[in-house]
This record gives sequence, structure tokens and C-alpha cells, in this order.
Amino acid sequence: METQRKSSGDDGGGERGLLHTWRGYSYSVTPERLLLPRPVLQVALGTRHGVLLVEGGQVYSFGESPWKQSQVPEPEKPTLESALSGQRVVTIAAGSFHSGAVTEDGGVHMWGDNSSGQCGLSGLTTVPNPTPVALMDSDTSPPQTVPVLELACGEQHTLALAAQREVWSWGSGSQLGLNATVFPVWKPQKVEHLAGRYVIQVACGALHSLALVRCLGPQDVQRPPVDKCRQCNQLLYTMTDKEDHVIISDGHYCPLGVELTEDEGLLEAPAPTQGLKTSPSEPVLPSQTSSSKSSAPADGADSSSDSAHHQDSEKEKSATTNGALPGYDHSALSKVKSSPYPDEQAVKDYLKKLSDNTQVEQTGKVTAGGLHTLLPSAPGGTLNSLVASCASAVGERVASTYEALSLKKMMNLYLPSGVARPSASVIVGDNTAERVRQEDSVQAKKSSSTGDIREEEAEGLRRRLSLPGLLSQGRYAVHLLSSSYALLLSPRLLRKAGRPRVRAVALTPLGGVVPEAQEVFPTLQTEVWSWGNCDHGQLGHGDTLARLQPQCIKSLNNKEVVRVAAGAHHSLALTAQSQVFSWGSNSCGQLGHMDSPSTVPRLAKLSEGIRVWDVSAGEKHTLLLADGDCIQPIIYYSGQQVKEAAEESHTREAGQQEGGEEEEQRVGGGYTQQPVLLPFCMNLRYVSNVFAGGQRCVALSDRNVMGFIASLHELASAERKYYCKLCNVKAQIIRPLLELESLSSALGQVVLGLLQTLVGRFSLLCHLTGQHAASLTANLRRGRDVKSLLILDHTGVFIDAYHEYCSVLGHFQVMGGFQSLTKPSLDFFGKSPELLQKLSECSEENPSMSDLLMALFYLPTRHLHEYGRLLLKLATCFEVCSDDYQKLQDSCSKFEALALQLKRKRKDADYTFHFWKSFPGKMTDSLRKPHRRLICESSNKALTLQNAGRFSVNWFILFNDALVHAQGVAPCKNLFSTHHVFPLATLWVEPIPEENTGTHGLKVITPEETFTLLACSPMEKAKWLRSINQAVDQALSGAGQDTASISSGSSQKLEPPISRTASYTFYKDGRLKEATYDGRWLNGKPNGRGVLKWPDGRIYTGTFKNGLEDGFGEYIAPNKTLNKNDHYQGYWRDGKMHGLGTYRYASGEVYDGSFQDSMRHGHGMLRSGKLNTSSPSVFIGQWLQDKKTGYGVFDDITKGEKYMGMWQDHLRQGTGVVVTQFGLYYEGAFKDNKMMGTGILLSEDDTTYEGEFSDDWTLSGKGVLTMANGDYLEGSFNGEWGSGLKVTGSYFKPHLFDSDKDKTRPVKLGRLCVCPEDKWQAVFDECWTQLGCEAPGQGENWRAWENIAVALTTSRRHIEDSPEMLSRSHSKTLESLEVIPQHVGPINMERYHTIRLYLIKACDTPLHPLGRLVETLVAVYRMTYVGVGANRRLLPQAVKEIKSYLYRIFQIVRFLFPDLPEEGGIVPEPTTNLQDKKEGSADAPLESPKPCRVVSSSALLLPVLLPRLYPPLFTLYALDKEREDDVYWECVLRLNKQPDVALLAFLGVQQKFWPVSIPDSVPAPGEKPVLSSTKDTCFASAVETLQQISTTFTPSDKLQVIQLTFEEITQEVQSLLKQDFLWSMDDLFPVFLYVVLRARIRNLGSEVSLIEDLMDPCVQHGEHGIMFTTLKACYYQIQHEKIT
Repeated sequence: METQRKSSGDDGGGERGLLHTWRGYSYSVTPERLLLPRPVLQVALGTRHGVLLVEGGQVYSFGESPWKQSQVPEPEKPTLESALSGQRVVTIAAGSFHSGAVTEDGGVHMWGDNSSGQCGLSGLTTVPNPTPVALMDSDTSPPQTVPVLELACGEQHTLALAAQREVWSWGSGSQLGLNATVFPVWKPQKVEHLAGRYVIQVACGALHSLALVRCLGPQDVQRPPVDKCRQCNQLLYTMTDKEDHVIISDGHYCPLGVELTEDEGLLEAPAPTQGLKTSPSEPVLPSQTSSSKSSAPADGADSSSDSAHHQDSEKEKSATTNGALPGYDHSALSKVKSSPYPDEQAVKDYLKKLSDNTQVEQTGKVTAGGLHTLLPSAPGGTLNSLVASCASAVGERVASTYEALSLKKMMNLYLPSGVARPSASVIVGDNTAERVRQEDSVQAKKSSSTGDIREEEAEGLRRRLSLPGLLSQGRYAVHLLSSSYALLLSPRLLRKAGRPRVRAVALTPLGGVVPEAQEVFPTLQTEVWSWGNCDHGQLGHGDTLARLQPQCIKSLNNKEVVRVAAGAHHSLALTAQSQVFSWGSNSCGQLGHMDSPSTVPRLAKLSEGIRVWDVSAGEKHTLLLADGDCIQPIIYYSGQQVKEAAEESHTREAGQQEGGEEEEQRVGGGYTQQPVLLPFCMNLRYVSNVFAGGQRCVALSDRNVMGFIASLHELASAERKYYCKLCNVKAQIIRPLLELESLSSALGQVVLGLLQTLVGRFSLLCHLTGQHAASLTANLRRGRDVKSLLILDHTGVFIDAYHEYCSVLGHFQVMGGFQSLTKPSLDFFGKSPELLQKLSECSEENPSMSDLLMALFYLPTRHLHEYGRLLLKLATCFEVCSDDYQKLQDSCSKFEALALQLKRKRKDADYTFHFWKSFPGKMTDSLRKPHRRLICESSNKALTLQNAGRFSVNWFILFNDALVHAQGVAPCKNLFSTHHVFPLATLWVEPIPEENTGTHGLKVITPEETFTLLACSPMEKAKWLRSINQAVDQALSGAGQDTASISSGSSQKLEPPISRTASYTFYKDGRLKEATYDGRWLNGKPNGRGVLKWPDGRIYTGTFKNGLEDGFGEYIAPNKTLNKNDHYQGYWRDGKMHGLGTYRYASGEVYDGSFQDSMRHGHGMLRSGKLNTSSPSVFIGQWLQDKKTGYGVFDDITKGEKYMGMWQDHLRQGTGVVVTQFGLYYEGAFKDNKMMGTGILLSEDDTTYEGEFSDDWTLSGKGVLTMANGDYLEGSFNGEWGSGLKVTGSYFKPHLFDSDKDKTRPVKLGRLCVCPEDKWQAVFDECWTQLGCEAPGQGENWRAWENIAVALTTSRRHIEDSPEMLSRSHSKTLESLEVIPQHVGPINMERYHTIRLYLIKACDTPLHPLGRLVETLVAVYRMTYVGVGANRRLLPQAVKEIKSYLYRIFQIVRFLFPDLPEEGGIVPEPTTNLQDKKEGSADAPLESPKPCRVVSSSALLLPVLLPRLYPPLFTLYALDKEREDDVYWECVLRLNKQPDVALLAFLGVQQKFWPVSIPDSVPAPGEKPVLSSTKDTCFASAVETLQQISTTFTPSDKLQVIQLTFEEITQEVQSLLKQDFLWSMDDLFPVFLYVVLRARIRNLGSEVSLIEDLMDPCVQHGEHGIMFTTLKACYYQIQHEKIT
């Protein structure tokens, strides 16, 4: 390819990446254009050669390259490096005589001079062509190749920045930063000193190295602190606890002569990053991420995983026996440790032993011998007297603070934020940590000015922090601030230092922006680290001592360095505020200032308003790219002038030494005193980068296609200018103001707090701007496209920052902050506010101080228009339909809208401020709140109160959060005596129609007041109505804090919702006084879900209706005396408990049941006390207005008595039954809670007393006492039962001469107890009420069904809120029940079955009224007949009770299904019997097939009810039949010992029915022969069937079992006789008796009685009836069997 040179004026070539090259700065110089086929992306210059990277990733070289085998004919003509073809190179670097390139996948290629190993290839002195060099991380197994982001090359060394943000180096010299003793180092090695830090960029001078490192942020909390010197293993600092402070000393010196770096121990594994980036010094631009999206962003957080080789600091911390570093010689260290240097020899040996780790410089400046001579000769002298200083690896957080306080000693205490050292018992404060984190970032504390130290926080903390350790020379009292460990000097020390106490305000913001955007924004909190040769002071540490390891340049901390560059012997740092610091050799003025040479960074001298944004350094010159007055960038040059004549001497003396160079410099003529502007730079159009190297200079520029490049430059330039402006305001105005003594007294607490918040927000905004400016600059340097503009992708971050800033600014303004600031500002800035005027760009003539300050603080809002304008300008460079255009346009409109909104906010604040100013006074002071804005007020009498008194004056003020009504009396001096504030959230306003009143009225509704306002005209009325409505709407939507003023053009007619959520505290006397309600409202009344809290601790949570509790709710009321809470959960109506609920009393009682008007009313259960408390008892029954009245069961667990009977006013009154655990039974009359009147008393052994009673178990009056054997006493009795009765009467022994002893006269029980129909009436009444009936059976059938549907759906909704209550089958049942079955029309069999199934389902869920009824009945039944109630004498009552349940439920069923025939009525069968049989066998009791079905309550309802009541009922039967069953059982056991044949014979079963083989006959095939000795084989299936009678519940099911047993017997006999056969009773009975005996049913008597008592009457005379009689007969037969 052909490359030609052109003068740079020509217009040849492409549009982008045009390359111009020149030397020197004289006016005669004109740059040359080097024409290349593609745009140039990057240039790297060595001493005599250069490398170019063009688009597409190809690399060209030009200049002298002696390492090439064939000499290039035209050295200045770029030639393609063909060895790299096929690789896509992303970044290049050039050292003095060697070059490097990094490919897309992170691979490194090196070529050129390799005499010092700088190409990383062993055994070659020169490397002619690019050759791959691998960085192998040996710490991983297997070793892995480390991908690289960028390279930097010096004279004898190369640095690589790995994708993991670690630095690797190779070559020769101290500038490698390795603990190497042998040079050259061929193999790339990691610079361990920077491991764990996030390195942003590296740069190489001839013999020194620079790294730009991100500060340790709060994300680096996990770093272990280093507490031992890495070299000599001594404690670095000691701490001593002194009363209220800790003394920390760093008086430690190391014998190893070279000052090490500060943060030695902070080794930490870096973040692994998958993707690679073009250059680490730039933030990632999406267009260049080469492989994957997850490229390492410039601000990526450090990962905190400590990998294996970083454990050393941990080891030291725990002080293990050899707490040495892995690379060190352990024996040496352990020896050192065990003896504190008794003599010189030990030191000598030690130094020898540190062979692979020698820190002694090769220059020989400090030799080992020199060290020994410094040691004190006295044995046992400590090392502390060594002159050589040692690195205290403690960090440089406090350095500048101490400098500022001019304390003599530097104290380096590094405590990682948030981690307490394991040995120290540090108590961390609770919420202070959070406050600190919000106000101020940890980075700020690194080395902030004293003004940034939060002293009050520590004062408030006052915690003792004890840190163990020794006392040592350097003493400083340091308060450790909880959790962020900022260092605070003790106030005593501050006063000693002669500085006033400083108020702490955060001036440095948090880590930047919103977390998710955080990673994308470039970091500004950086440090510069340097190492290597320092002959010219190029390391910037203030001396000329070489450093073998990286050390932080303290003076550049907090300077926001964003880029570093290194010339041969000088260094440059560029800050975000566009300033350049330079240090090192200044032999030719290359530092840009005349302090020659400088060993610490100093600002380059540039005229004001010049903002530098790119720097580069050559051998003896510096190039600066800056913003001037116009948009086009300008270039400054500082350093040596170069004459064309010098070129020839170059070729002649390739290896000239310094002396020769100085001579040449004289020939070359002069150098600059300070940076000079290059005159030709305006011809170069838009320069994006400058490069310098050797004596050359190169600039890359773009043409302004469609104005795009110009707009991009303008945007970046404007942002840089704006950032510098904000920084100036912060430094020159805000910080001095905040440090004023008089501030708090002038402002007062509230305003001061606002000012501090405001300053914090300002800092955040400032920081964000700085980050944005840095990213725009990086975009100019690299991509120059729209895709990567942060302001487009993260518009929200900017908008939020401005929003927050302006809302606090508004608050400050409203509170009169600027007026309060006037006096302190005047004191400080004097009467000449030129500085303020200049910074605030205030154009007024003689503005007041407050106006100046306001203009200053409102500066940022002006910049929004700038954003809008520049984005729009960029947008015009694109097609209207393109995505880019759309994106730019959208962002532009967002900023414009924001600017408008903020302008309105400012206007509101202004209006409000003037309002407060014009109405001073106590009332307005109490109303003045920072966030409150005025909307309108009626001081012009536009609004008056209806029906106001003649002399009263009413004034209405509408704010964005409240309507204030102020009242006063006209002639009085202080016009407004009272005022009331109505919060807008609970304010409703509606216009009163004018036709009926003729006035312009507005009705205002608040929770406790309703009043009418009269406006003076329809206009005013409309204005106020709209204003109030809009204010309410905004207050509700939460925009109330930053309301746009009502006068805005877009006045929507929207009315706020009538129903809303709000919080309100009631103030008027009454039930709700001082209670706070939080929840839903409707028209001024609580309505819907909410929480009501009273100041005395009562809380109601639930639903409201029309201002009152209504629906389901929970209520808690504290009980002061017991110090516990009453707790109610249940239903309410009209503010009272009403319906079902559970009330847990503080005393431990629990009432579960119905309420009415907040009283217990209806059916309910009261449990008192737990089982172990003083008097546990349970009452279940009817309540009337909070009293037990009606039928109820009371179980007194202590006494072991149960009462079932009538109550009145909590007393037993009327008839009742008492049973006790000792088997006593009483039935009879009660009066005033005592047994009084006629009654019957039975004791367990059947001793009976009938007669008069006067008290519990106390007989008094006439009566008859019958003994168990039938003897009886008749007469008058007196005394307590069981403890000696006094008797006057006659004794009878009726059976003395009767032969039949069994004829005892049984007592007729059940006459004196409550009849079953009167029991549990309340339960049934409740069910009827639920169905909407006044009394049983009176009501509308359709309404009942409606109520059922409502009950089901509401309960279901209630349950759906807490699904865990609901099983899947249950919800299915509910769904099926919600369908109302057909309930009108004639009943046929099919309808009858539907009803039956419906009832089964309905009774299955307590949400259905019937289900609830059944559930309650089961509960009361069990309460009655379980426990003490399991008394055999209660059996008849229990059976009657079940029958009464059936009868009463059947009434309800017939009410729901009116066409159902009454008890005993008939349902016609369908003609085919098929269906019935199918149904019957499954569910229904099978009767003998008749053409009809008899309807009975027991057939319909027993299957539902009895299974649930069966256990208590059957227990009663078993107790009642106990004696008979025992006799029966004894007989069964005896007879069952017989074998089958014997038993059959004994029972008289005819032989032909014996299913046993008689010896002489042959058994039929398939039949098992039954021998005479076998047992339990005859009629086995019938026996099995009969045994199932115990597993069934209802009589019909039991009868079914008996029928099946008969069928089984018949089948067996038929198969035996091989013919049909009809039974006669004489034949059948013995066989059945045999089956019953063999079935061995334990409680057969109970089963028989149960069937008999509860059998369906219509069955008695049918087939089932006969079979049952047979079974009964068998039972009696067995009892009376005489066994011989």
C-alpha cells in the first residue's frame, strides 16, 4: 500500500482518526498528515519509532527499527506488522526501543529490543517481529493464562494491566515493583503489592512506573488489617485504652532501609472478569466490549474472595508461630521473631538470608553495611532507633487531616471500614453507622479536610472501645467511630492544636450514584501509586529515594485523578476538574511550571478557563489537549524545542548519553517557561487524542461530519466546564460557609439540618457531574458515538439527583434559609461579594446577599436547559426515523420537562416564602414546615364561613398538605387567636348547587367537622374548588412534597377519589378522642379495611362501615390491673361486637360464641382457667345480655361435677341434672344456684333418694330412700348426703316374703330434667336467623337461599385471604354448594337423592348454616356426655336429645325444601327399580323393595349426624348394658372353647346344616373337609360379615349387616344342600345363634339397644325388623344359656 505525506492543511483521506505529526513548538512548525487506509485509533511513540493501531485491529510501525532484520528503506513510512495479521489488536504500547500489542482475547505480543528482558522472552536480545508472551498465574492449579487489558512500556521494562485489574511486570530495574534480586526478569510476574486493589490504568517512564488505582470503598470491607511489618514481623502499631479514648502509636521502624508502601498487607483476590476491554483507563463503552456483555467496567467492585496466596495477612493477624509471608525465608523470620536483635551479627545474618527478598537497592545508595553501622552497639537496644523508616501498612486515611492540623507526627492508621480487628473488642454503634453511610462516603474520610470529619457522631456515640496493645512513642488519642471508623481527634487535642471546633458536614458524597448505575459511571475516587527510580523526583513522594515497591502519592489523594502519563523522567496526572499535576525532571520546562525540578506533584501553570482533558508526555516535553473559549479543542506544548537540524544528529548518535543531550538541547534552541499554545491546532479540526514520545508529537483528529463531532465535543466541554464551576462553588463558597463558627446560632437547628442535607445533595450532584464529564471525555478519546452516552441510558439517575437537590433547596428557601445565611455570609465575604457574583452568574445591579446565594444554589437548574439544547443538537445529526434520534429526542424532552417542573417548584417556594414573610407571628411559625407550600389563601375575604359570628374573622389558607382555618375576633389586636389544620388526605369538598341557595357555597367534609364555605363569586368558587381538589389529589398520590403550583396551565378537572386510603388522628371528645385511624375512607368516614389505635393501647384491626367497626375485625384492649391484653376476634356491627366471635380475656377466660351490642348474647362457650389453674371450668349454653340464661351445661373440673339445666342471670335456676365423677346423679329443681325443692338422687350402687332438698347434696324434708336391694325408708330427712343423715320415718322391706327377688321398683328418671325440645334452643334460633327468619319456620324460602349463598361466598373470600385454612377437597365442596339446588316442585326419587347428597355436603362445611348448626350440636353433645357426663343414667336423655335434634333439623330442611313430605310421608319410586338398587347399595339404607320410599328424618339426617355423635353415645350404651354384657361375654368365651362339631351339636343345629364331612361320605370336590376337631371354619363368611356390625354407625347400616349375614348363611346352606331352601324359624335360630357366638362381638347388648332405640319406625315391621328381633333373641338366649 502507498502512504504519502501531506501538509496537514490538505483535505485528503477519511473523516475520522486523521493523524498529524510534528516536533517542537516554534511558529514555523506545520504538522504533517500521515495517510493511512483506515482511521487511526491509537498511537504509541518510542524514542525513535512509533506504532499505530487502525480500525479493524491492524498495526503499523514507522521510524527506526534496528531490531528488524532487513532495514526499511523509508523509515518514516508506516509499514504493516504482518505477524499480527489475523489477530484483532485492541490496544498498543511503545517503550523507548520496544513495542507491544494486546489482542481481542487478551493475548500479549511483544517485539523490539529485549536486552533487559523487556519483551518477556528469554534468550533473545532483540525480537524482530511481534511474538506472543503469556502471563501465567501460577497460583491457580493448573496455572491459567491471564488475559490482559492494556500494556505500558518503559526503557527496560513492561507493565501489563490484567483483566482482573492486577498489574504484571517484566524486564529489569526497581521499576518492576517485584521483590526480585536477579535481573532481567523474563517471565511476567504479578506485582503483589497492588494485588487486591482495582487498578484503572498503568503508565511507564524510562525508569519508573505509575498506576492509577481506585480507592478502597465500603465494598472492600472484608480486607484484613495488617498489624505486623511485612519485612521484620514486628507490630506496626500499638493501642492502649485510656478512659474515654484510645491511644494508637505507630512508632515502629524497619531495618530494611527502603521505605515500603503503605497498604502492604491489603492483598485480596481481584474480581474475575470474563470480558475484556479496550483500555482500562477508559470506562467501558458498549461499542468496544469485545467478547461479552459482562466486560469489566472501570468501576467494577472488587470481589472479596481471598484466594490462597492472600492468606498471609490473616496469618499475621492471628500471630501464628511463623507468621511469615509465603515468599520469604521462614527460618530467618522465625529467628528474628524469637530474639529482638541482641547484636549486629543477627542483623547481618538476617539481611544475608533475605536473599530472594532483598529490599536493598542495587544503586547502592543504602548498602547493607550502612545499615549495620546504624545499629546501636549496645546489645539489646531496640530497632526503634533505626533511622531507616519502615512502612507502616496502616493506610493513609488521615494523612492530610493531620497535615491540616499541623501536628508534627504523621499517623497512619488503617482500619478497614466495618471490620473490627479480631483481637479488639470494638463495640459498633447501632444506627449511627447508617447515618454516616448516608451522609458521607467512606472514601471521603480517606484524607478529607477536617471539615469533613463527623465529630458530633462520635460525641453522641461515647462508647468505650478497648484495643489491646502496648504504649509506644507516637501518641494520639483517636476516637473510633462506629462502623465507618473515621478517625476523630479528641476535642482536647483539637483545642490544643489551636483550631476552632469544626462542624461536620458531608462534602464528599456517597460512592456516586444509584447502585445499579454505579458500575457504569467512572470512579473519581482514585489514588496514584508510583515506584522505581527517583533521581529526578519523578515518583512524587517528596524525595529522590528509589522505591522497590508501589507507594501511594499522598498529595494526590482526593484530587480525583482520572489519567496518568509518564515521560522519560517526569510524570503527569490529569484530574476530573481538568487540572494537570506534574512532577519529576524539569530540565526543559516539561512540567509546565518553573519550580525546577519538583519531587511532589504541582499544578501546571495554565491561564484561567483552560480545561485540560488529555495529556501525554515524551522524552522532554508534555502535550496537553484542552478546552478553550470555542468548542474546538486546543493543544498546549511545554518542554524542549526541536530543530529540524537535530534530525541528522539523531541517526549519527543513536546511543547518546545525557551530556550529549544537553548539548543538543542548546543547539536545538530553548524551551518553554510555561505551556504554550500551538498556533496550528485550530487547523486540525476536532482533535480527540494527543500522543507524545521521544521528540515527536502526534494528534488524532476528526472531521465535523453533519456537525456530529462538534456537538459531541460541545457536550463534553460544557459538562467539564460545569463540573469545574460546581467544584469551585463547593470549595470557595460552601465549605468556608459551613466552617463558620456563627452558623448554628444564625440558622437554628432546623435550617442548619436542611442546609447540611442540601450540601450533601449538592455534593452528590457535583460528583455525578464529575463522573459524567469523565465518561464523556473517555468517549471522545475512544468511541465518539451516541450509544455509550450515560445521559441517555441513565437519564433517571440524573433526573432523580436534580429532583432531590431541588426539593431540599425549596425546603431551605421556604424556611428562609437564604435570609438566615445573609449575616454569616456578609461576615465572611465582606461587603464585596465579587466572588459570589462571579460564581453565581448573577446579572442584577447590586443584588442582595440572599439573592446572590439563591442564584448560586439554583445554578444547577440552569444546566438542565443546556442538556436539553445539546442533546437536541446531537439529535439533528441523525435521521428522524432512527433509534438514536428517538433516544436523544426523548432524553431531551425529559430534561426540558424537568427544567419546567423545577422552575414551577422554585416559584412555589418563592410564593410560600413571601407569604411567611408577610404574615409573621406565632401562628404562622407553628405552621411553617420545610415541605409545606402555599397554594392559595383568603386574606382578600374571597372566602367566608357560613353562619360565622358577627365579629369573627375567618381566614382560609390552602397548603399542599393541609387546609388551615384560622379564626379570630375583629377588634382584637392579635387578629387570629386559634387555627385548625385539616390534612388534605382526609378532606372532601363538593360544590353546593346554587339553584336552591343562591350562594356560592362549597361543602367541606373532614372526619370530625363539616362546614360550608361561601365564595364571593362563581369565579372564586370555581378557583377554590379546583385548587382544593387538585391539592387533595396530589397529596393522595404522594406528589404532595413537590406539588406543581395550581396555576399551571394543565389544570385537570380531575376530582380526587371519594374512597381513599389515609391516616388521621381524631381530636374531638368522644369514643375516638386521640385515636388514630389508618385505612380506607369514604366521604369523611372510615369505610373498608383499616386499623384504629387509641392512645391507651386499644387497637381494632378490621373492616369499617360508615365510620364504625362493621364486619370481621380483631380488637385488643389492654387490661391495666393484670398487665395483659383482652383480645377479641370476630364480627362487628355498628361499632359493636355482633355475631360470632372469640373473646380472650386477660384473666385467661375464653368466650367463643355469639355477641350482640358488644355483649355475650346467644349461644356461646366460656372456658375459665387452664386445667392447672385455680378453678378451671367450662360453660356452654345460652347467654342473654352478657349473662348465662336459658339451657346450659356447666362442667366444674375442680369439683368433678357437671350440671345440665336451666340458668338465669349466671345462676342455676329451674330444673336440671348434676352428675359427679363419683357416680352420683341428681335431677330436680334448682333455685339461686342451689339444689332446692323436689329432686331425685341416685348413687352409683343404685341407692336412691326421692324428696325435698335445701342445698347442694343436702336433704331437707319429706322423702323416700330406697336401698339397692329394694328396702326403703320413708319419712323426713335432714343432712348432707354421704355424711350421716338424720332420719325420722318408717323402714319397709317389701320383698321379704316374695319369691321373685328381682322385682325391684325402678325409679323413673327423666321427669325432673329439661325436656329435649328446650335444649340448645339458641343454637337452632341462630341457624334460623342466619336463614333470615324471625322465628322457626317464619320467613321467605328464597331469602333463606340467598342468605346461604351470601354466607358461603363471604366466608370463602375471607378464607381465600389465608389459604392455609382450606384443604383442596374443602374448596371443592364449597364450590359445589354455591350452586343452589332446585328446591321447589314435586319430589320424586331423583330429587330426594339430590336433597340427600346436598345435605351431606352442607353438613360437611361449617361455612354453611346447616353445617355450622351440626358442628355446634356435635360440640354441645360432646360437652354434655363426655368426661363426667359419661354416666349410664344419662343414656335415655342422650337418646332423646338426638331424636330432638333430628326433628328440629328436619324442620329446617323442610323449610328449605318445602315440597318434601313430612315425617312418614311417601316419595313415589320410579317404575324401574334398577336405579334404586344401584343407589341403595352404595349409600341408602336398603329396605325391602316397595314401590315407594318413606321419608323420615332419621333416614335423611342420621347418616350425617350419628357418625359424629357415635363415640359419646355408644360409651353411654356400653356403661348402661355393662352388667348384661359381662354375663353375655363370659358365656361367649366359654362356648367358644368348643370345636365346631361339638358347638353345633350343643346348640341343636340340625345335622343336615352341618358343613362338616361325616367320615363315611366322600367330600365334594373343592370343599375343605372339616374334621371334628377343627374350629372357626363353619359359616366363616357369615361370621366375618356379622363382625362388621361394630364398624358401622347408623341403625340402618347395622341392619344391613344383619341382613347380609342371613344371606351368607342361606348361601352356604344352599350350596350344602344343592337346592333352593326356605327357612323356618326353628331351623334358622340355632344356626344364627352359632354365627353370633362365633362372631364374638364384645358389646353386642349395646349394639342391640342402639338399633332398637334409633331404628326408623317404618322398618320395624318389615324384613329388617324380623331379622333384628332374631339377633335380639340370640343375645338374650346367650345370656341365659345354662351350660352343662
